[in-house]
Amino acid sequence: MARKSNLRLLLVPFLLGPALVRSSSPLPLVVNTWPFKNATEAAWRTLVSGGSTLDAVESGCAVCEREQCDGTVGFGGSPDESRETTLDAMIMDGTTMDVGAVGDLRRIKNAIGVARKVLEYTTHTLLAGESATKFAESMGFINEDLSTNTSQALHSAWLARNCQPNYWRNVIPDASKYCGPYKPKPPSTLKQDYPACKGTGDNYGHDTIGMIVIHKTGHTAAGTSTNGIKFKIPGRIGDSPIPGSGAYADDAAGAAAATGDGDTLMRFLPSYQAVEYMRRGEDPTIACQKVISRIQKYFPNFFGAVICANVTGSYGAACNKLPTFTKFSFMVYNSLKNQPTEEKVDCI
Repeated sequence: MARKSNLRLLLVPFLLGPALVRSSSPLPLVVNTWPFKNATEAAWRTLVSGGSTLDAVESGCAVCEREQCDGTVGFGGSPDESRETTLDAMIMDGTTMDVGAVGDLRRIKNAIGVARKVLEYTTHTLLAGESATKFAESMGFINEDLSTNTSQALHSAWLARNCQPNYWRNVIPDASKYCGPYKPKPPSTLKQDYPACKGTGDNYGHDTIGMIVIHKTGHTAAGTSTNGIKFKIPGRIGDSPIPGSGAYADDAAGAAAATGDGDTLMRFLPSYQAVEYMRRGEDPTIACQKVISRIQKYFPNFFGAVICANVTGSYGAACNKLPTFTKFSFMVYNSLKNQPTEEKVDCI
């Protein structure tokens, strides 16, 4: 009789099916910045249908590009000083350490798709500007205008405000009062200050989609996509397409992605640093917090957040506390959940 009871116990997981079995591990895992639920769902569907981690990252970020997530990803948002919308994106394979990225991509909507082609069809890591557009066209992508009525209206309103805010300093005429064109001030008068637009409440909000994907086998990938900051100087490339800054993945430790003020973030390689903390055994939340604290020492008022996950499926996030940015929202989908879930952390 006892042998029959033991046999029944052994059969329980098989009788209950996937619902019980999947609860034993948090993998696979999808984590992305901001409450971009449709992107999370797309990445998860790709994974569970047999796709790779790279496939999942690409499909998730591509959804945000098509949906113009919060106006800060994809076409029709964040016009530069010349009224043009340009895109940055990156994708990284944590198994092979291969990376593909594009910066200042012009007139191509699917930036994450082009980044994937850079990874797969070249030995380069990053292509930029008009030459990146030519590469994209050679890969079959359509050349089309990324401007919309919304982005053009944003630019017109900016001109009406005498080009405020902008990202110039130490120039003539005074960039805090007038539009350009600008010329440099004499070297003897230079000041190492930041333009007035830094740290204003209007700049806090959703921005880059950064995504981490960890397969049930432990393979990792990460990626980003963004249209950058509004009214940037043409040619500006942010942190998103920079490996180790916008995102980073390594099967030996985990993956991370950053979001926020790219001009500040890229100076600290926050995603790489977070993965290195996890490699040393730090919990993902602690790793993220250490990254934020490191940047705070130099730029206490920077806008930014980081998401982190290790190869066992643990995850976390951290952000820099500002008067109008006290909590950071991010999305999580793993085998312990039956749907993508928005989580929040208090900024530090």
